Amino acid sequence: MMSCRVIVISIAVLLAFLVVSEASLGVELHCRCILTESKPIGKHIEKVELIPPNSHCDETEIIATLKRSGLEVCLDPEAPWVKKVINRIMSNRS
Repeated sequence: MMSCRVIVISIAVLLAFLVVSEASLGVELHCRCILTESKPIGKHIEKVELIPPNSHCDETEIIATLKRSGLEVCLDPEAPWVKKVINRIMSNRS
């Protein structure tokens, strides 16, 4: 009976350690973008980060960092101007 309790406690501690260590590594466990911007802000963008769908989020996320404030803004991947920005970035890479 006591060894069973020790095993359960050990497993709980191990799971807690894994959750804490994954969170401390900067791994997002959910979608980062809840709201997205669809209005054109192209000339204010310093950099763009494209996050493909993954095990924590089913959506493609596009996060733009603004030049002046450094603020991160989630962009609507379906907005025509965002598609143009992504196409331009992809064509510059090749």
